[in-house]
Amino acid sequence: MLLLGDGVAVNLLIVAIPAVLAAYYAARKAGRRPRVWTLVWGAAGLALLIVPALRDADWPSFLAVVTAVAAGSLALHGGRSWPAVLLGPIGVFNALVTGPTWAWQGVRNLSGGVRERLGPVLRALVVAAVLLLVFGALFAGADAAFADLLGALVPDTSVADGPWRVVLFALGLVGALAAARTAAAPAHWDQVEVPEGRARGRVEWALPLIVLNVLFAVFNAIQLAVLFGGYDAVLEKTGQTYAQYARQGFWQLLLATLLTLLVIVLALRWAPRTRSGDRTLVRSVLGTLCALTLVVVASAVRRMDMYVEAYGLTRLRISVLGVELWLGLVIVLIMAAGVWGARWLPRAVAASAAAGVLAFGLVSPDALIAERNVQRYEDTGRFDLDYARGLSADAVPALDALSEPLRSCVLRDVAAELAERDAPWYSTSWGEADARRILDERPVSEEADVAECARFRDEVMYR
Repeated sequence: MLLLGDGVAVNLLIVAIPAVLAAYYAARKAGRRPRVWTLVWGAAGLALLIVPALRDADWPSFLAVVTAVAAGSLALHGGRSWPAVLLGPIGVFNALVTGPTWAWQGVRNLSGGVRERLGPVLRALVVAAVLLLVFGALFAGADAAFADLLGALVPDTSVADGPWRVVLFALGLVGALAAARTAAAPAHWDQVEVPEGRARGRVEWALPLIVLNVLFAVFNAIQLAVLFGGYDAVLEKTGQTYAQYARQGFWQLLLATLLTLLVIVLALRWAPRTRSGDRTLVRSVLGTLCALTLVVVASAVRRMDMYVEAYGLTRLRISVLGVELWLGLVIVLIMAAGVWGARWLPRAVAASAAAGVLAFGLVSPDALIAERNVQRYEDTGRFDLDYARGLSADAVPALDALSEPLRSCVLRDVAAELAERDAPWYSTSWGEADARRILDERPVSEEADVAECARFRDEVMYR
């Protein structure tokens, strides 16, 4: 209630820790003990909540928070099957309704024996609060330095935002009770049985995949020929530009990767594996398809690199590139499961997703976008000023390397936004604090007015 009203940064992690402790003690009271994977998912969820404390950009922080909720649900429920991994968050949302009722019943059951002990504790807390209020106000009036320190430590709880603070209190309390309720009585998603598909004959399932493997092999052979033979001959023959060739290919290859994963899932559902020869055939056909798909992933990554060289890096491009790389990792995990068994695969895929989101937030996507585009400007003289203006404060260190007046034109909007924002320390990210330091040392030039920036924007855009 006190910490989350002014934005999200390290305060989100501070608020999450009591909920984690509530879940831990509720689980112990119910006779559950933490296992290795419980600690892994719990640590992953807390680590993901560090991203908002470091990055000013909203989009990687939102992705990290959503993934942290998913990791927390896995920590609360446990389980190693696909239903447990995919359906875990549903149990937490269900506990949002049952948690408060469960907590109220527990309070009523316990209140009879602790009323005599609870009274003195409550009276002591009231007296302590009164003493802190009185003497804190006296000391704040006696010393300006102490008043500043007290003002920085005590959250601002004005009457104007009182209803919003009450809503935050209710959300935090219900969320903590839902986590505790789930930890004490989780839904057993591992017991959900997925019916197995009817095994098909070898020809019925293997022939389409063999044909698909041949198609993949021909495509990859052409890609390797183009890679080693150069793009000039292909561009001359097709009449496309370098950028058009890159843009045309990436999205199709990304979709091909997704469809390949779907094909592998369906093939594993229908492939016969009762005999040793059937299992060998399944591993050979699907292993070949996975290996060829990795070449497609590499080709898609190369296409995106070409696209970025021509048009620069954007949030969408870096996001889909990250997804493509993660899909490649999933394919590698599937290949490993074909060799060592698939019992560990659901948790490994979920862990790779959580690790990918954490890495994505820690590397600061907006900073990478700014660095790449600044380097492109130095090499080609082209720069998308309007897009750079929309980046968050995380991009300020990279954009600060631009020469004037381009630097001031790009950073003017960020500087104005930071000047209007007056957030306390616990809702200020490290990226915002670093941007403020840089702009304080090198303020935006007043000479870069709107007209000058508009003229310079057209010059660097179409140079």
